Amino acid sequence: MKPFIKRILLLTVFVVFCALQGIGQPPMPSQHGEEENQDVPVGSGLVILLALGAGYGAKKVYDARRKLRQ
Repeated sequence: MKPFIKRILLLTVFVVFCALQGIGQPPMPSQHGEEENQDVPVGSGLVILLALGAGYGAKKVYDARRKLRQ
């Protein structure tokens, strides 16, 4: 089997199993969403994504400048 096909097959199996895990979650509590002002914890995940994006962008700029010097 070609490596590309193996990767696609492995990715498909992984996505299917992740989707099946989501189906097996317990139902939401009965009072969920009844209050008007409910806080959602978004801060830490957003900070991590921003830091990773900044690091990736900095590496791309560094590699591009290094390539121009050569």
